[in-house]
Amino acid sequence: MKLYSYFRSSSAYRVRIALNHKQIPYEYIPVHLLKDGGEQKTSAYGKINSKHEVPVLEDKNVRLSQSVAIFLYLDRANLNNPLFPKAFPDFEKCFELVELINSGIQPLQNLAVLKKLKKDFEINDEQKVQWIKDIIRNGLLAYSKKISDEGPYSMGTELTAADMFLIPQLYNAHRYEIDFTGLEKLLQIERTCLMLDSFKTAHPDIQPDSV
Repeated sequence: MKLYSYFRSSSAYRVRIALNHKQIPYEYIPVHLLKDGGEQKTSAYGKINSKHEVPVLEDKNVRLSQSVAIFLYLDRANLNNPLFPKAFPDFEKCFELVELINSGIQPLQNLAVLKKLKKDFEINDEQKVQWIKDIIRNGLLAYSKKISDEGPYSMGTELTAADMFLIPQLYNAHRYEIDFTGLEKLLQIERTCLMLDSFKTAHPDIQPDSV
């Protein structure tokens, strides 16, 4: 498999964790979102992903560009170490947690949205940072109210896709120094996950394009 990735993209980060968790080897192809105006904007990359985003996963004749679709594909293509619970309604509950981050937080604080806010609404850097902090904190508070009260992970005793979406979002939360009051359980989950090799080797700081 090939993964087109940017080291600090939370969407790509979560896919790296999933690939590691399922013990699937892959080729890392860096796409720098800032260098030379953004390598994702080139016509060559546009042929790989018409939306000019990362991640993109290629597996033989299959090419997928959305992280949730990639997670679902990986679980069907490789039965080793499932990403989602199999039981009903645990699968749906896990998917809800995934979507709280995937559609409820990450898109509202990503690079394209921030550039649009600055260009069209002329917000300053201080306002931009406050926007990010509010979006992340409010989303994580909602997430924290949905997770299991028992066990070390979001779904309880089972590591799932929910945790693989959570940890990259917490990485962003730390970058922007949000207020973690009321989010202590999420920080416990983070500490547990970051001890696992699948999370350690996916961390942005050790990716080949993080220099």
